[in-house]
Amino acid sequence: MVNSKNKINLKFFRNSICLLLLIIVCFCISIKESYAFSHEWVGVPKSEYGQQLWDKKSIKRNDDGSVRVLSKFIPKTKSEITKDIFYTMDINCFEKSFRDVGVSTDELNIGSNDFADWQNPDGDKLILGVISQVCKVEN
Repeated sequence: MVNSKNKINLKFFRNSICLLLLIIVCFCISIKESYAFSHEWVGVPKSEYGQQLWDKKSIKRNDDGSVRVLSKFIPKTKSEITKDIFYTMDINCFEKSFRDVGVSTDELNIGSNDFADWQNPDGDKLILGVISQVCKVEN
């Protein structure tokens, strides 16, 4: 037979677990919401393929002098296959080159590849727009 002291301890343990789980869920939700609302998106002129935005609040200067920024491509037509794509880009303002160090359809799960090759934008209006605007803000 379970005595009343064990019942109280069991009830306390169960309530503590529920409270802990509730706190964890609230914490996770608040982190995701604060991250999502912390952007200051700036658009570059649209192209025939869609729109490119970059986050003014995400600009950071790298040790090598390049600039890191979060950007987002919004395709002209969306479907299951074509979704918004988030990029973490490094920009070399002096050479007008870039490298995508992270790419994802989920901004919270962008990996990082600091060894990506530097690329020339090859006339891409969207990338050139991001490079131009970010470099103006940084200089």
